[in-house]
Amino acid sequence: MTDGDPAETRLRLTILGGYLGSGKTTWLRHQLHVGGFGPRVHVIVNEAAEVPVDDALLQGAEGITLLAGGCCCCEGRAGLIAALRELCDARSRIPADQPRLRHVVLETSGLADPGAIVAAIQGDPVLINHILLAETVVAVDALHALAQLRTEPLGRRQIAAADRLVLTKADAADPAALAALRATLAVLNPHATVSASSLGEEVPLLPLPPDAQPVHLPPLGPEDERGPIRPTQLAIPLDLDWSAFTLWLSALLHARGDDLVRVKGVVRTPAGRLLLQTVRKVVQSPEILPEQSDGRHDDVIVFIGRGYRPEDLGRSLRRFLGVV
Repeated sequence: MTDGDPAETRLRLTILGGYLGSGKTTWLRHQLHVGGFGPRVHVIVNEAAEVPVDDALLQGAEGITLLAGGCCCCEGRAGLIAALRELCDARSRIPADQPRLRHVVLETSGLADPGAIVAAIQGDPVLINHILLAETVVAVDALHALAQLRTEPLGRRQIAAADRLVLTKADAADPAALAALRATLAVLNPHATVSASSLGEEVPLLPLPPDAQPVHLPPLGPEDERGPIRPTQLAIPLDLDWSAFTLWLSALLHARGDDLVRVKGVVRTPAGRLLLQTVRKVVQSPEILPEQSDGRHDDVIVFIGRGYRPEDLGRSLRRFLGVV
């Protein structure tokens, strides 16, 4: 990714979207590590939950702005506009011949519609003169996207809004399923460029086989009859029995994995600060994070799904642990 026209003086903005668990943060971490957005990059992290997690994983940005507690395409839109205006204002006070911010990357919530974000920025009388929408990148989970696209209208809207599609976890996908996914994406968005990645690093993508066929996607209404997907936060007791917790989470995913589409959190364990993540019924490999003095992200797990009441999760865990 390049800095584009050197005569362009507006602040460049890349919107990074993708469905829950698609690998946006992993891809962004690698881009920041290798300088994929050039120098002087500011990252805005938007999470639907009140307690953010992804910002704890990002290093290499010049600055990070957190927008938690609502998707920036709807209820969090005012916060996004205000944050972008503040960055533009601070930048305008620095002479053009001095080093100043050049690129902003907005990592959206997995529940956000990138098209609505673009419309909000283009409709703002201040930002339209100071922000250049460089690219909308959408991460696509090569292992789960076909199932999501069959049932989730939001996933289809995210695909349609992309300038570039990044097939994450592509190395772990079945070749035939990957070919079917690529053919399906070409129907949903024939104009987007497509690349592939593994753990955030780009990997080669073979030519699409000539006999690859898209899967049939049934018509979907704007809202799922099962209700909206919402985040629920669950505080973890300091004296938690981790063996029991692991059994509870495994049982929960087995029983409700289709409704519970994402689990993530940073928790303190005897082994250190552990990043816990799942995508539907798949538990991702744990990652030990460096120590952080404020502990702001610790011992809270965010469950994102539908079809259950938020209070049911805490009650279920307490019953499993035998806590009244």
